[in-house]
Amino acid sequence: MTNKTIDFLKVLHLRGPNIWTYRSVLEAWVDIHDLEDCPSNVIPGLPDRLTTLLPTLIEHRCSIGERGGFVKRLHDGTWPGHILEHVTLELQNLAGIPGGFGKARETSERGVYKVVIRAWQKDVSLAALHMGRDLLMAAIEDRPYDVDAAVAKLRDLIDDYMLGPSTRCIVEAAADKQRRIPYIRLLTEGNLVQLGYGARQRRIWTAETDRTPAIAEGIAGEKDLTKSLLASCGVPVPEGEVVATVEEAIAAAEDIGYPVVVKPTDGNHARGVFVNVMSPEEVAAAFPLAAAEGSEVMVERFIKGTEHRILVVGGKMVAANMGEAVSVKGDGKSTIDELIDSQINTDPRRGVEHEFPLYVISLDRFPAAKMEVERQGFSGSSVPEKGQEVMIVRTSNMAFDVTDEVHPDTAELACLAARIVGLDIAGIDLVCEDISKPLDVQRGAIVEVNAGPGLLMHIKPAVGQPRPVGEAIVDHLFAKDEDSRIPVVGVTGSRGKTPVARLIAHLSRLSGQYTGLACSEGVFLDGRQVETPEGTNWDAAERVLMNRSVEAAIFENSCRDILGDGTVYDRCSVGVVTNIDPELHFGEFYIDTPEKVWNAFRTQVDLVLASGCAVLNAEDPAVVEMAPLSDGDVIFYGIDGAAEAIVAHRAEGKRAVFVKDGAIVLATGAAEELLAPLSRINMLADGQAEQPGVLSNLLAAIAGAWALNISPALIRAGVLPYNPKAPLRGD
Repeated sequence: MTNKTIDFLKVLHLRGPNIWTYRSVLEAWVDIHDLEDCPSNVIPGLPDRLTTLLPTLIEHRCSIGERGGFVKRLHDGTWPGHILEHVTLELQNLAGIPGGFGKARETSERGVYKVVIRAWQKDVSLAALHMGRDLLMAAIEDRPYDVDAAVAKLRDLIDDYMLGPSTRCIVEAAADKQRRIPYIRLLTEGNLVQLGYGARQRRIWTAETDRTPAIAEGIAGEKDLTKSLLASCGVPVPEGEVVATVEEAIAAAEDIGYPVVVKPTDGNHARGVFVNVMSPEEVAAAFPLAAAEGSEVMVERFIKGTEHRILVVGGKMVAANMGEAVSVKGDGKSTIDELIDSQINTDPRRGVEHEFPLYVISLDRFPAAKMEVERQGFSGSSVPEKGQEVMIVRTSNMAFDVTDEVHPDTAELACLAARIVGLDIAGIDLVCEDISKPLDVQRGAIVEVNAGPGLLMHIKPAVGQPRPVGEAIVDHLFAKDEDSRIPVVGVTGSRGKTPVARLIAHLSRLSGQYTGLACSEGVFLDGRQVETPEGTNWDAAERVLMNRSVEAAIFENSCRDILGDGTVYDRCSVGVVTNIDPELHFGEFYIDTPEKVWNAFRTQVDLVLASGCAVLNAEDPAVVEMAPLSDGDVIFYGIDGAAEAIVAHRAEGKRAVFVKDGAIVLATGAAEELLAPLSRINMLADGQAEQPGVLSNLLAAIAGAWALNISPALIRAGVLPYNPKAPLRGD
């Protein structure tokens, strides 16, 4: 009996850089059972059925390196593990996520593959992986599969779990190759994100930052207070009045003079805002709807013109958009509801998801639109005469870029309004007839100042040029020459990781840095143990990078950590590899050859920054082979200063740490500096120097501290009395 199916044995979420890539991935251990004997070219009709279900697979280049490369592989014959990789990535593509990186590799067990896919968000990619398996099995078994339904479900998951477009554009700008600012998502299902590490971090929450004052947010939420402050500084605002009842609203409208605007004092996204209100009856109708959207209702003078949104970041205007009136034209047969659907909502730029710059209009969902239609004598079921125009919304989505048209005086007024309220990032709403002219010559006015403004209208305008608002916010948070990273040291190897990491952390503390350490003995902050070994996992290590006090971070990374989670940091200042004993790591993760073990440990060296340094054991040939992988410098260490790697390294003028004439020496090229005699080092007393690995570990830690630019004098002062067996500081 055959078993032609696909089963997931295990799915790992490698959250940080790993053996496959610098990015987060899912690594699925997939058993294809008897399908191992059935490449795609021996399953009748499989390539055609698969490309019928997913025609966009034609864009996959695969290893052939050209468009249609993967489809060619399908026809030539490839295995289900490889097909699953491409199908999963394409489902993510169709749902709006760049599919990106993918791999499929055999293991030593027949029929078992490792299928690796880029995971922008774990839940979404895991769902795509399972959908990919179901789609592939449907194609193999010649069954129908609803691709559209699967993609729709993925889009729902994206909406639930992934960063919103405003936050995403900031994060992408931070992670851009020009800035390479690391980030940590602080809420699994929210938009709170940390940019940078430790003491150099900044935080954003959509378009709010840790520089956005709570008082300023409170002021912006109170429209009457905002207007009062702006008016006191000479900023033009429409006169208005907060009212508590329908009667007060009508009285205020009579005092101001029609037309007026009725709106909530603390609403947002234009909900409950009624413009061009022309009569007491319309005021009475608008009041309860506005009240339902906020705590109080305001009646203010209607400003003739079009509403605009100016985005101010760090005291500068960075983008501006304009709204537009939306209307339908009768055909003598269709109702207004039908005309809205056929003439407005068919615009491909309209949709309910965040990625659409224009929203779907419905009279049932937008009371202001319903009132606009009713004041013209119609309802949703009315049938206008052929050619008759019916206004639906006087101010629609502000999705039309006008950044280059804003008059300098108007831009300066918008920046002044943001400063008055106190917001570092603000959306300034103003109404005028011509944005290219000053407000005072056309009785224009600023009507609102908004905290946490949406950025989608500027990122993806319906008409006009997208603006780099994410970059502007990142530049506001981090100066061009400001480092978003604290020194990060990663220590890996088959043995000696813990003592090396502990001693480097000790020396870092002595240098004056508030140091975080995550190792197999626990998590330590400035030498004090804050978590036991049971808590020292990827999440605990990440908390070190999230701590605002931490000025330097030291991490121990075992082979198992790298294979099962990836590293907690994206890049490091110093990467230490102590040694490699392949047989110690055989048996887990389908690791069964020295090459696979080496590939795991090389991850540490791959992550060294160009400004950083790899610290490598010169007496382990496998470790020496990693030197060319470092983007930064290399320091070799070893007990024997005559080791081939050290001699060749010094001949190139580079650094090494070794023992000579009974003392530890720091060498740069031919120059040598005596650090300390072995006989004076406390941790080597009582025969400890003869214990396997003790002296080598000491040299590794000294080299790591030297790579952190800790001075030899300070290293000496820290090393001489150091006792690795001293009790750890607890709470």
